[in-house]
Amino acid sequence: MEAGAALGRRLLWALPAYAAGLLGLRAPALLLALALYAGWRRRRRARERALSAAARLQRDEEAAVRAAAKRLGLSNGELPAWVSFPDVERAEWLNKVLAQAWPFFGQFMEKLLQAQVAPAIRASSPHLQSFTFTRVDMGEKPLRVLGICSHPGAHKKQILLDLNISYVGDICIDVEVKKFFCKAGVKGMQLHGTLRIILEPLLGDVPIVGALSMFFIRRPTLDINWTGMTNLLDIPGLSSLSDAVLMDAIASFLVLPNRLLVPLVPDLPEAAELRSPVPRGALRVQLRAARGLRSKDRFLGGLLESRSDPYAELRVGTQGVRSRVVRSDLDPVWDELHEFVVHEVPGQELEVEIFDKDPDQDDFLGRLKLDLEDVMKRRVLEDWFPLQEGGQGRLHLRLEWLRPLADASKLEEVLERNRMIQGKPDPPSAAILMVYLERAEELPLRPPGRVPSPMVQISVQDVTMESKVVPSSTAPVWEAAFRFFLHDPRSQEVEFQVRDDSRQSPLGALSLPLSQLLEAPGLSLGGAFPLQGAGPKSCLHLKLVLRVLFLDAPEDAVPSTPSPEPSGSAAPPRPPHASPGPDFGTEHVLRVHLLEAEALVAKDRFLRGALRGRSDPYVRVRAAGARFRSRVMREELNPRWNEAYEAIVTDIPGQDVEFELFDKDLDEDDFLGRCKVPLQQVLSSRVVDEWLPLEGVKSGRLHVKLESLSPSTSPAMLPQVLHINSLLQPPHNEELSAALLSVFLDRASELPLRKGSKPPSAFAVLSVRDVSFKTKPCAPSTAPIWDEGFSFLIKRPHAESLELQVKDEGGQPLGALSLPLPQLLASEGLSLDAWFPLAGGGPNSQVLLRAQLRVLVSLQAEASAGGSSDPQPMEEPAGGGEQSSPGGLRQRLPPTDSPPTAEAGLGQVQLSLWYHRDGHKLVAIVHGCRSLRPQGKELPDPYVSLLLLPERGRSKRKTGTQRRTLDPDFNERFEWDLSLEEASQRRLEARVKSCPSFMARDKEVLGKLCLDLAQVDLSEGGPHWYNLQDARSSP
Repeated sequence: MEAGAALGRRLLWALPAYAAGLLGLRAPALLLALALYAGWRRRRRARERALSAAARLQRDEEAAVRAAAKRLGLSNGELPAWVSFPDVERAEWLNKVLAQAWPFFGQFMEKLLQAQVAPAIRASSPHLQSFTFTRVDMGEKPLRVLGICSHPGAHKKQILLDLNISYVGDICIDVEVKKFFCKAGVKGMQLHGTLRIILEPLLGDVPIVGALSMFFIRRPTLDINWTGMTNLLDIPGLSSLSDAVLMDAIASFLVLPNRLLVPLVPDLPEAAELRSPVPRGALRVQLRAARGLRSKDRFLGGLLESRSDPYAELRVGTQGVRSRVVRSDLDPVWDELHEFVVHEVPGQELEVEIFDKDPDQDDFLGRLKLDLEDVMKRRVLEDWFPLQEGGQGRLHLRLEWLRPLADASKLEEVLERNRMIQGKPDPPSAAILMVYLERAEELPLRPPGRVPSPMVQISVQDVTMESKVVPSSTAPVWEAAFRFFLHDPRSQEVEFQVRDDSRQSPLGALSLPLSQLLEAPGLSLGGAFPLQGAGPKSCLHLKLVLRVLFLDAPEDAVPSTPSPEPSGSAAPPRPPHASPGPDFGTEHVLRVHLLEAEALVAKDRFLRGALRGRSDPYVRVRAAGARFRSRVMREELNPRWNEAYEAIVTDIPGQDVEFELFDKDLDEDDFLGRCKVPLQQVLSSRVVDEWLPLEGVKSGRLHVKLESLSPSTSPAMLPQVLHINSLLQPPHNEELSAALLSVFLDRASELPLRKGSKPPSAFAVLSVRDVSFKTKPCAPSTAPIWDEGFSFLIKRPHAESLELQVKDEGGQPLGALSLPLPQLLASEGLSLDAWFPLAGGGPNSQVLLRAQLRVLVSLQAEASAGGSSDPQPMEEPAGGGEQSSPGGLRQRLPPTDSPPTAEAGLGQVQLSLWYHRDGHKLVAIVHGCRSLRPQGKELPDPYVSLLLLPERGRSKRKTGTQRRTLDPDFNERFEWDLSLEEASQRRLEARVKSCPSFMARDKEVLGKLCLDLAQVDLSEGGPHWYNLQDARSSP
């Protein structure tokens, strides 16, 4: 086969020389043509290399520059000093915008302080009834943004931005309390910190972003220059005012877990969830031990050195705990367990500080900071970490990432695993409870006639939290969130005490066992709950959300007895399975049938408009970021395209499927109208088949059919789907998709080192056919973690494969994997989740991924598969060699290989006949023949010709020729443009012929078939076997 192809290529190269001799061209002319061709080919290749280099530079600038430097013989450290790739980008344009808008921001702040803040301060205390702002001036120095860093969101509907802000302003705010003849104020302030802005949810309509969430990940630094502070501290109610108090006020408003929500869309349904979102996870920290700490206790002027009394302070955001003090030990062992709620990753860090306990002031021994994004990716991280910032020694920590699950089925497993852990001072938690306290209604008056100032105490076991106080209200609104760790939610309960803050008198109580949450859908319970010991209509509006904290790690990754002994830098255990997010495998596939249009506007004009021609219309289609373009229909105002397009879509509100029609011209294409269909309408109704009026033009409408394909994990539906796709296949489109492949690439292990024994900066390229995706490059490591998902449309699952290549940023291959999709079809649930070896890498190089295949079932495939899916045997013909009527044939799905009956002496042909109502076409598929009878000693070269009777001529179709066989397979599709009424009046004649040999003159007819289409069910479209008749018999 290969030798024949090589010979064919050589003959093709010799064709120009043969043509030149045939035309009588001389050698100089031939050489000139070859020189022109060589120059054109060289120039084309240079242009392709330039375009490829520009594309690589745009995809990954750092990798492209470093690869170019490596080709020049430069290492990474030899790049010029001015070449850098910062993660944080400058934003001078934004600073110019802030500088211009700052005076108007000052006007807004003045109105805010005078209209809202001042009345709130006056109402907070009877001593401040005369409090006023006498001057509000934000100054001329605006807030500056030193840098912007973007991060990938937790899901596709989210964008994260970190703004490094700095404010050194000449702000001047004066206040006065006339009752005490006191004036004070602020003259100058500094504020530095990192402000995170989350754009969520992303919409498919203006303004694209539904809301903005703003907060400081860590407490910013604040420095205020007070004026008149001596008089200010003499005022009752303000005596505790200081920088720290104001910082606490800012933290309660803008530091995690608190956040400011700015909705950009009215009546946003996700507003409550965005204001207090479910945490990303929980961090379990096992503080094991330390080694080699510095001694800080000295006596007699330093002549005598004693040991330190170390303790540790652990912080994640605003949450902090302190360990016990270990007396006189430079190698302390704590063996303590602490847990923290993690709200934002990336961004939040675990900070551990070691101090020496002294009677006066504690001495600093060292600090350690760990990024929680690395812990979230690894699930379990245990090591001896060196202390930073002047400290010496090492700290032994075990960090576990607990993923919140909205499923109580894992609770028993979590409780069993927690029993193996020795937790001090508290046992490990099995779940986390989120309490969203909204408001109360019709609270009682205590004593009668006096309006209370209510607050709420929320208790779970021995942990109690308090809400803010709402002054003078019987219907207070708190809108606050509280979080509690639970050791065993099956036996715990949450209690609410509503009290009057001024007298601490009870206003009502509520107690809810958490076992109710375990039985609630989604582990969530909300609504209005009546208060006990209050008025008859007193109730508390709240929402409770429970999440099971699951450690996604193998059992041997959780030791029952921690060991404080250092063991070097041990690698974390490999997870046995990939851990994709909740959005994995939730995509839909949209199939767009572009059928026809009517009454389009004629845009072509001649003789300066005196003569009006027609248009050459084509359509541009946009769906979920994918773009398609139809073919151009020349000089047609009622075009019929009959084309189909497919796109992978997600269920994001606000998306539309848009159509724009244009008239193709030589210069600029003319606009013929537009229309759109909401994507949510298609996903909810499965099929939308409509004539859409065109907007922006005088006349015209477009006929489209939009279908949402239902993904199924049943491989039994695949033959039916492939058959229906063959019937629906438009002639001018690529093959319709039969399945959707979702791939989650988790990580790799033991990749080979680069030259110089350096770990590679690896990325992966995944491809199916001509569609490929590339992951982000990871930091240098032999065990990179990608955590990325991709989706592919699959045409023929039995013949395609997933190709994966792992490469270094310089292009060096590190390993490859080829996963045939038939292997997925044979697996349970059409899914594989495991470690796969990489060919061409190291001896132990592997990659962890999950591949999920789902069959795309259309409504027509579901209807055809209704009833029994077992194949039915074909009824034998009634007569000996006579053809049975179409009514005597049963459908065979899929076709069986059972031998034909004895009466079928000439063999059989398998056909599918179907009328395509959307395309107004009669469709015939010739699948194959079997048990043909040869006319002579040699095997025939059969093909099938089709003819619609009584019309001949242009209605004739024929298949390709199969060589030397009595059981040919064709699987070819043919169409005739007919109405259903015309089709029912025709007869289809199929003749099986043998291609004549070199010595024969006439084509041999092996058999024929004549079907009256009026007696065929053209709506069914299933394949049927038909007996062939002698060609000499009458039809």
